[in-house]
Amino acid sequence: MTGIKSSAQPAPIKGRGIATRTEHRFTSQHRTGWSKDEDVWWLTEEDASAVAAPRTQVTLETARSALSGNDSPDIFFEQSVNPYRGCEHGCVYCYARPTHSYLNLSPGLDFETRIIAKHNIAQVLRQELARPSHRPSIVNIGSATDCYQPVERELKLTRAVMEVMRDARHPFSLITKSSGVERDLDLLAELAQQRLVAAYVTITTLDAHLARILEPRAAAPYRRLRTIHALAQAGVPVGVSVAPQIPFITEDMEQVLAAAREAGATSAFYTVIRLPWELNPIMREWLDQHYPDRAARVMARIQDLHGVSEAQRDGGLSYDSNYLTRMKGTGPWAEVLRQRFHKTCARLGLHRERTELDLSQYHPSLLSGQRQLF
Repeated sequence: MTGIKSSAQPAPIKGRGIATRTEHRFTSQHRTGWSKDEDVWWLTEEDASAVAAPRTQVTLETARSALSGNDSPDIFFEQSVNPYRGCEHGCVYCYARPTHSYLNLSPGLDFETRIIAKHNIAQVLRQELARPSHRPSIVNIGSATDCYQPVERELKLTRAVMEVMRDARHPFSLITKSSGVERDLDLLAELAQQRLVAAYVTITTLDAHLARILEPRAAAPYRRLRTIHALAQAGVPVGVSVAPQIPFITEDMEQVLAAAREAGATSAFYTVIRLPWELNPIMREWLDQHYPDRAARVMARIQDLHGVSEAQRDGGLSYDSNYLTRMKGTGPWAEVLRQRFHKTCARLGLHRERTELDLSQYHPSLLSGQRQLF
């Protein structure tokens, strides 16, 4: 069997962020058509038709746990719930892509076409929140993969998770790029009145063309602004995430913040792009496909932002996972971003602190049909 290509740059696939199934770090055997010069493996000629329009496959998984703990001081929540693994939005920069390696799937094309849905996530969450030992803290829904990606329309796992949180009177936040969150405005508005929920909408850029190739199956930027407006009108505290900031690619931070503020956002935050594990070659592939004229310059600036040394660059590294600097970067370019963000937020009246929610209302007995006797 011969591969379609060996060293030539693969053509982009319409509606997908990545055109190849990037080899993951746990692979013990290389596939047919693997080229040591490229960090991807190619589909064979007989699979060429599948490449043109790869279909999304959804697999149901029985979850053994729902809540994931976090002890990183640079992340604002201590616990999270993710109803799905993988994300059909196909955002090229997604830091969760390397997690598909643990499933023996590619962080490239598989991440956005092989979706795992935890069909019993709400039942497991109910059991966990009903434990007397549970200590309440803000739970984030959708921290790894978008909780309102297309499959949610049918499976409604995110809705079910939020209903459990409502029953337990447990505060939570959610983050999304999807207008699908508007389906649940009834529930969110009710919880917002009780200070139990805050929502955040990510708008990476207002450039529609860039968004189509950077986040191919996420809602268009103008649609996300309408979602912010709908949430705000319903009384739901809503913030905007202008993340990630990608040097020489996303250059309209100030315009995004202004448009989000006008739509009704009251808070904002940002991060810089991170390239852990397989995300490094994935981003390089995307840049070579879409911005070959500036690919090297973009990667050099990303390395600058993360303080990557010359020796590390020679070894192919583009990212430092130090929690003190990984989110906002370090050095002069990171300082420029920081000043742009802070000055714009000050001018627009956008808060940089997230909405404070009420932890006092939760009690495990609320999920068992019992009530406190005092």
